[in-house]
Amino acid sequence: MIEKLQKDSLELLKNLISIQSFSKEEEKTADLIGQFLQERQIKINRKLNNIWAYNKHFDAAKPTVLLNSHHDTVKPNSGYIRNPYEPAVEEGRLYGLGSNDAGGCLVSLIATFLYFYDQEGLSYNICLAATAEEEISGNNGLECVLPDLGELEFAIVGEPTEMNLAIAERGLLVLDCTVTGKAGHAAREEGDNAIYKALKDIDWFRNYRFSKVSEVFGPLKMSVTIINAGSQHNVVPATCTFTVDVRVTDAYTNEEVLKIIRTNVDCEVKPRSIRLKPSSIDKDHPLVQSGVAMGRTTYGSPTTSDQALLSIPSVKVGPGDSARSHMADEYVFVEEIAEGITLYINMLKPVINGK
Repeated sequence: MIEKLQKDSLELLKNLISIQSFSKEEEKTADLIGQFLQERQIKINRKLNNIWAYNKHFDAAKPTVLLNSHHDTVKPNSGYIRNPYEPAVEEGRLYGLGSNDAGGCLVSLIATFLYFYDQEGLSYNICLAATAEEEISGNNGLECVLPDLGELEFAIVGEPTEMNLAIAERGLLVLDCTVTGKAGHAAREEGDNAIYKALKDIDWFRNYRFSKVSEVFGPLKMSVTIINAGSQHNVVPATCTFTVDVRVTDAYTNEEVLKIIRTNVDCEVKPRSIRLKPSSIDKDHPLVQSGVAMGRTTYGSPTTSDQALLSIPSVKVGPGDSARSHMADEYVFVEEIAEGITLYINMLKPVINGK
């Protein structure tokens, strides 16, 4: 059965590669995934360009594990020599846009879902979700269907990690800060210079150390990355704006960090969003322990994925290598997909009582 799953997964990935599926333009890949599941007599649900399904013997009295990955891609960069939409296998590599990020993960999770789909006596339900707009952290991807998926116990998020376990992921806050002074002529002692007022707050962002330190990531990091003020050389500026990039660890929630910042600075602080949350799963969670027992390592991921939208324990793991994501002539090894399917299945078996 696993050999057939591996073969079907490879063919599905080739077909996905051949269809352009930039973020917000994933209609046809959603069609393909839906058709692939329906051909196997699986009832699907669809909302916009998101497809999800449940195992055959779903039992509302049991907890549910989510298997999630995305089918949107970035646009191919200018360094491509190959046709990004022409899947080609050469020397064990499957080339094509989205092959590594995150096509290999997606088809491997679909295969895992199919493996467990009609098994009876599982201690967990399984929800498979193939979602859109991950590459742009869009509102019409996983976030928009989460309320429709029902209560979830924990999740596997498919991203290329060489099948090692990202047990934590940094959250992200982008803060737009505004300092207000008073305009005046630079040649006279007039006005209240907003740049000078901003220096105090910028210095705080540079030097403040949060008291709680993440076991996985270490200290939380804040960086002032953009500053704008002034209109001409002889006018004291009345306003100074600056932007702060805050990489939140699993030691804090985004809301807690925002509250601490606002307590300590005088400027107006407006977050662009608080939805990209830090996430984590306990090292002692049965799923993590299962992966470790199979020789996989654990680490904290510095990159953001749809894992940031989940408020449940989740692990980011999948075939492929993050270093290949968004590169020219992107590829995934065929063997990585085969290995990914086997590892996903064997990692879940002791947790959900798979046969």
